Amino acid sequence: MPPSDANLITLLRERGLTLALAESCTGGMAAMRVTAVPGASDVFLGGVVSYANAAKRDMLGVPQAVLDAHGAVSTECAAAMAEGARQRLGADIAVSVTGIAGPGGGTPLKPVGLVFIGVSTAAATRAERHLFPGDRPAIRRHAADAALAAAGRAAEGTQET
Repeated sequence: MPPSDANLITLLRERGLTLALAESCTGGMAAMRVTAVPGASDVFLGGVVSYANAAKRDMLGVPQAVLDAHGAVSTECAAAMAEGARQRLGADIAVSVTGIAGPGGGTPLKPVGLVFIGVSTAAATRAERHLFPGDRPAIRRHAADAALAAAGRAAEGTQET
């Protein structure tokens, strides 16, 4: 079971870790939840809502070649977004979200509900694929939940050096 938003902040604080977020389809929903927790400023450095590909490229350093070859909704883009957020904001952990919340925009290869969550730490950067059910609000909620759960898993597995 993923930690609650307050438990995530407590975990980060106890581990001496900082968090950054890079969001696309969630539009800042994960950051809103983090900043709703009193004391989040102890561990949350900031977030970037990079909805357009140009913002992903210019603000987070996602290579244009990644966007051209794989698209914004891909493991490669999610990983690059997380890595860029971690490096540019100087965080210990960065999590990214990119996907198709619908109701339009889906294709047979990339259907509505497809979301990639990227996680970057000093040790590694990776991305995970999800396919969430529901309408646009539900998909965005699921994506924010998954992003914050990924942050919690990264915090649990990351030791302060």
